[in-house]
Amino acid sequence: MGITATIMNTVTGRPIQKMTFGRMPKPWASFTLETGELVTAERIDIGKPAPGKVVTPVDVWITLKPKD
Repeated sequence: MGITATIMNTVTGRPIQKMTFGRMPKPWASFTLETGELVTAERIDIGKPAPGKVVTPVDVWITLKPKD
């Protein structure tokens, strides 16, 4: 069972996409977004599950590189 995380933008605070990892990502983990951009996780937030639910929300915070 994989970990489904929401990829969040640290600058805007808005979600970028959902991604499934084989196991819990580390804060220094690098991965490729759907856009093809290679990014590195800066912070991992693990929330509390909603009442009566088992799924725990996971947010991976990244900073996108500015486009030239």
